Amino acid sequence: MFIAILGVIVLVVGIVLKRSPEPANHFSNIVSIAGGAMVAIGLLLSMFKVIEPGKVGVQTLFGKVQDNVLESGLHVINPAVEITIFDIQTQTYTMSAVNSEGQKEGDDAIRVLSSDGLEVTIDLSVLYKVMPDKAGYILQNIGEDYIGKIVRPVSRTAIRDNAVNYAAVDLYSTKRQEFQDKINRYITANFAKRGLELQQILVRNITLPASVRASIESKINAEQDAQKMQFVLQKEKQEAERKRVEAQGIADYQKILSTGLSDKQLQYETIKAQMAIATSPNAKVIIIGGGRGNPIMLSDK
Repeated sequence: MFIAILGVIVLVVGIVLKRSPEPANHFSNIVSIAGGAMVAIGLLLSMFKVIEPGKVGVQTLFGKVQDNVLESGLHVINPAVEITIFDIQTQTYTMSAVNSEGQKEGDDAIRVLSSDGLEVTIDLSVLYKVMPDKAGYILQNIGEDYIGKIVRPVSRTAIRDNAVNYAAVDLYSTKRQEFQDKINRYITANFAKRGLELQQILVRNITLPASVRASIESKINAEQDAQKMQFVLQKEKQEAERKRVEAQGIADYQKILSTGLSDKQLQYETIKAQMAIATSPNAKVIIIGGGRGNPIMLSDK
């Protein structure tokens, strides 16, 4: 469109030159032809519009938003129409205490008061997209800054309004998923009314006050110590049971020996032991003596 406007200016210059005295009026025809060509080229180029993939175009004619939205591809349009491009791919808006993570510089985390009056810091990422058929509605009613007007304030309000129903420790541990589901439903409903589709809410980090963190760590350490002591006691009980069984076995063995062994059996066992010693390659045994008493064994080792 800029080329067409420039061509109109050149045409006006050609008309002015035509009314000028010689020799300037000799160039009027050339200037007029060039101006006409520029107008034609500008209008021709303005009639064709390419919408990139993942985007849609909203048409505005003399300040009025048109209903039909241009999808990706090549379109022939009214040269007087102004096109506003909207990104319909998934977008992420992050609010974090880390300076380099969020869209806003500095600490942009959400600070809320829990039901027990403690201040909790929450890092949040919102994954959303513009509904293609609602792009015209967004331009007409919200404008191009839908992130600053809708995404950011609705998300922060959802966090604050729901966090007050939970204790700080519950937000950090047992009720975290329940809390995330609630704010997900809240933001989904609010986004849908304004032409946005929520895809996912990510509660990335929940930071508790230092005193609460110290209390939790102390409790965890105490639980670990208790579990360790329980393991030690269980092990000692098993060892005591093993020794009891071993002692009972020895007692039973001694009882059997004292009641069931005869002199002949004892003499037989003695002879077996002496034979094992005599046939050992590591020792030479000399047996001296005899009778019912134990013999004397001498070794040359």
